[in-house]
Amino acid sequence: MSTEFPPVEPPDETVLREAEARHAVLTKPVGSLGRLEELGNWIAACQGSVPPKPFVRPRVVVFAGDHGITAQGVSAFPSEVTGQMVANFLTGGAAVNVLAQVAGATVRVVDMAVDADTPAAVSQHKVRRSSGSIDREDALTREQCELAIAAGRAVADEEVDAGADVLVAGDMGIGNTTPAAVLIASLTGSEPVAVVGRGTGIDDQAWMRKTAAIRDALRRARLVISDPVALLATAGGADIAAMAGFLAQAAVRKTPVVLDGVVVGAAAVVAEEMAPGAREWWVAGHESAEPAHAIALGHLNLKPLLEFGMRLGEGSGAVAALPLLISAVKVLAEMATFENAGITNRENTTG
Repeated sequence: MSTEFPPVEPPDETVLREAEARHAVLTKPVGSLGRLEELGNWIAACQGSVPPKPFVRPRVVVFAGDHGITAQGVSAFPSEVTGQMVANFLTGGAAVNVLAQVAGATVRVVDMAVDADTPAAVSQHKVRRSSGSIDREDALTREQCELAIAAGRAVADEEVDAGADVLVAGDMGIGNTTPAAVLIASLTGSEPVAVVGRGTGIDDQAWMRKTAAIRDALRRARLVISDPVALLATAGGADIAAMAGFLAQAAVRKTPVVLDGVVVGAAAVVAEEMAPGAREWWVAGHESAEPAHAIALGHLNLKPLLEFGMRLGEGSGAVAALPLLISAVKVLAEMATFENAGITNRENTTG
């Protein structure tokens, strides 16, 4: 099964310049809307259209999976919460469901490795129940990892083919910030103490256990950092592998993605290894309170839109930022020009 991605074409540079030129004649000083202008220009380049078109089908995809490392006491919650939260997503009771309603988005859940039975509608791509404890064993076999990556690619294709014009990747899995930290540390050359965070709100004893687990897993991960698939199989999980495939394929399909927190950030770092240039199709919705996330964003050269101290996951931080993308499109598409409004443009006056 191939895990190779075709070359990623960047957003249209010519259209980007056209969008910048349009901003220069709108009824405001050039650059006065700051990053909102940059965001609109990027969306136009992604769409290949000036002005950009309004989003008609924002779509959130939450990849769920359990992680064997949870048994080592690295989380404040037991692993059965993952399956319970999948049910909560399906009934619309989670934070991402509420935030998605505000942003006009819909939510899909994909069970990749939940250690529980879930409805057939969400488990069709399921690879296994939970993963190996990555401090002492591989998370997945290589075959399982390839299946997970292929599932993520298939989900991206399904969503784009169904009309999704902006995607959000989200995560759900108790213990998932531990493999995320390992993946980020391995590909950025960071030490365990630099990437370990409090996750779901662990105490000092759990923090020390988590640091030790990351240290041990990192020793194993660094042996395979030249092979993204082997790295995901060694130190990731089916949910993160699927996310990496999803993010890479979205870029191949020229569809913009709003990234969420540290777990999605870890998948993004690996996805960029699998499909170089994919990061040009992503924007960072926010910067998580997890320390590894800032490292991942720096590695990807992405600047977050929001810094709210969020650390929930689910895609919640990305969805909270989605209205900024909607606003950026409307500004570029609907603001009057100086000429149309009959307003003197300072740059066209003399004296």
